[in-house]
Amino acid sequence: MRKFLLIFLSIILIPQLQAAEITATSCINSEIDVVVLGSGGPELTDRRASTGYLLREKGKARFIIDFGAGASLNFERVGGKIEDLEALLFTHFHVDHVNDLPAIIKASFFSDRERDLPLYGPTGNHIIPSTSVFVERQFGVNGVYPYLSDFLTGEAVYRLIPIEVNADHDNPRLFTTKIGDFSIQAIGVDHGLLPSLAWRIEKDGCSLVISGDTNNSGKTLEHLAKTADIFIAHHAVPESSKDHVAQHLHMKPSEIGRISRDSKVHHLLLSHFMHRTEHTEDETQSAIRSYYNGPLDFAKDCDIYQLQTGKKIGSCM
Repeated sequence: MRKFLLIFLSIILIPQLQAAEITATSCINSEIDVVVLGSGGPELTDRRASTGYLLREKGKARFIIDFGAGASLNFERVGGKIEDLEALLFTHFHVDHVNDLPAIIKASFFSDRERDLPLYGPTGNHIIPSTSVFVERQFGVNGVYPYLSDFLTGEAVYRLIPIEVNADHDNPRLFTTKIGDFSIQAIGVDHGLLPSLAWRIEKDGCSLVISGDTNNSGKTLEHLAKTADIFIAHHAVPESSKDHVAQHLHMKPSEIGRISRDSKVHHLLLSHFMHRTEHTEDETQSAIRSYYNGPLDFAKDCDIYQLQTGKKIGSCM
């Protein structure tokens, strides 16, 4: 059986995070931006694609972070090319974050991609499989799509390589790696029973941080989001929520505001809307503004934001 590449975090514990390599630097690259491929959640009545983001440099696709239902269409709209991607990064394996993964793997057959494609995701538990098992169950010879198994066995023109990152929020460790010229970091966040990660991508002093779905009860986001040029925070529960299940999975706007203030975030972008947060902008802004007074935007599908300025610079619609 083919061996999967596993990466477990063993270097930096939370008490040591202040000594980690995240430092306040100025973004000197005006050609890095992020495209909101999907700003919605699991509902099919919200007129939004499910969660997904694309980091680009000079207009070229570099990193996909989550790839929920509908994200593949917006990847096409923005002119993304599969052969340009450095890696796929997943926060967790809820359907609304991974649904279009088979679509992009199948589509890659018709692309010019020839180099291996790393797929980074969380370790698993008794509720949901680890990244390597998840990918095997999707594309293995005994998986859901066995006709795509050559992307795992090495018989295709490139290999899909699953890489596991420790997502244990009870014993969080900062994961750090280099992919090309980009520095990548991740840390486990609390999303109920689902092993989940938050991601940071950085180059030339320009940094993008994506919270993923989390209630942040373990306070692991503060360090990862430090001085982020753009902090994409998932906003799936309103400040007035009395839904204890939802609050166990997602953070309220006041927590997003506190993180943004304490981390000195340059620009805050809210995403992952659901019906319960879609028409609560005034309440949400008020809760966030009690902590954070920096630039704040509400994401829409296909919005494009420049990391250097934090400003919206276009749309793929």
